[in-house]
Amino acid sequence: MMSHHQSPQAYARIGGALYLFIIVAALFGEGFVRGTLVVPGDAEATARNIIESQTLFRAGLAGEMLTCVCDVALSMILYVLLRPISRNLALLGAFFRLTFVAIYGVAKLCAIATLIFLTSTNGLAALDPPQLHALAYASLKMHDYAYGASLLFFGVCSILWGDLIRRSTYLPKTIGTLLCIAGFGYVAYSLAQLLAPAYAGRYLFPWLLLPGFFSELGLALWLLIKGIDFAQWQNCIRAPAEQG
Repeated sequence: MMSHHQSPQAYARIGGALYLFIIVAALFGEGFVRGTLVVPGDAEATARNIIESQTLFRAGLAGEMLTCVCDVALSMILYVLLRPISRNLALLGAFFRLTFVAIYGVAKLCAIATLIFLTSTNGLAALDPPQLHALAYASLKMHDYAYGASLLFFGVCSILWGDLIRRSTYLPKTIGTLLCIAGFGYVAYSLAQLLAPAYAGRYLFPWLLLPGFFSELGLALWLLIKGIDFAQWQNCIRAPAEQG
């Protein structure tokens, strides 16, 4: 149990900074880098773009891998901040967040495979360029499916933590409610991508993910700038914590 005034506030500020980096790096990698370089349905044009902008592609991947590191730390920080409301649910949320990170990391390996197919100078000599381009594009599609699968776990985490934030008296209920809504959006998109990928890509993306952007950005900025209401946090620590 933390007894010093600065301890939970320091956790909150560090968590806010980590969350902000995660949002910026993920938007850069997913939105700008792949959004710029990947040409839907055209393996050859996509391959040409990635080969010509290899540094940009690698920078996007490096940033996203760093978000995994930050997310592991953020899982612990938000568990600590939310456990006064329900230790079990806060821990369950952390488990779902870590599972998301693991699957998200595998998705990045699929994107790294794209680079191997396009830049390897040996071991792939038996394949001609169109075959390598097709393999690289297939790896990017595998990345998209793995990323979509990871959102199922991310969504459940968002629902759990959003509910705890909503019930807390030391973080804004509005952000908690928005995070719950965002969580259901993530879950719906993840399942739709698996069950009806064409429908999900055409009608649900990115609209179902927008509540997540605003709720997570709001939480990141709130933690970084305002922190938590320390007096209310202490009240929750003193009160018998609900275990469930």
